[in-house]
Amino acid sequence: MPRLSALILRLLLSVLLAIWMAPQTNAQERIASECLAMAQTLPGVVFARYGPASDKASSVTITYVGHSTYQIETPADVVIATDYNGYYRPPRLPTVVTMNRAHTTHYTLNPDPRIKHVLHGWADDGGAAKHALTVGDVFIRNVPTDIRNFRYGYGYGYDPSAPMQKDGNSIFIFEVAGLCIGHLGHLHHKLDESHIAAIGRLDILMVPVDDSVTLSIEGMSEITKRLRSSIVLPMHRLGTPLQEFVQRVSGQFAVDVRPERSFSVSLESLPKTPTVVILDGV
Repeated sequence: MPRLSALILRLLLSVLLAIWMAPQTNAQERIASECLAMAQTLPGVVFARYGPASDKASSVTITYVGHSTYQIETPADVVIATDYNGYYRPPRLPTVVTMNRAHTTHYTLNPDPRIKHVLHGWADDGGAAKHALTVGDVFIRNVPTDIRNFRYGYGYGYDPSAPMQKDGNSIFIFEVAGLCIGHLGHLHHKLDESHIAAIGRLDILMVPVDDSVTLSIEGMSEITKRLRSSIVLPMHRLGTPLQEFVQRVSGQFAVDVRPERSFSVSLESLPKTPTVVILDGV
């Protein structure tokens, strides 16, 4: 009975989080996420992946640009750049850019004015950023997380003794062509059950592996194994070797090292075995 009660409570929490993550947007009604797993903690449940057949058969193209920036091109030609900072410029002018406020390599307050949608991972009023919008064929939402304060003046990094800045980072999630694509941003702490419920299913996960200014390799490996995405895309290396991350997830993930910076993927072409895909430049 205690286990059943805990599962029911988690289910209710997931429902409440789903409602919270789908606020009214300009000129739109509330949007239901296909990726939120409403009862993911219930035993024996198999989650269906659904959507129009034409969307499922369409491919998304992902290109590694640099640092934490990936370019995502959707079937309807919406171009997204993650952690856009104005320095690592994607090959195409983005329609949408996402940013977090970790430091200057993850955001810019002066983006190209031709970019139609600039989504901050923080709120200027000190609260949590809340995004839930549809641009073309992609639905974009975020899950706020806390962040450590940056240390200036005496060495590079974050002060582990400083209090966490609440909701200073966002995990951005892009739902397109039946795929759920998540970018962890500048994640500084482990994810609890409320974060996992708010994230839901991720088919493709972009994860920082610097082992220093974000979460440790051990922590990122645990998150990667917990989310168990079909494709894992490392980023934010800062010169750190990939081998330790690969070794820590090797029991559950295959490894695919590619000589190109781009690849295309559809719901049907996802690998049957969860795979770490290492693109050129990473």
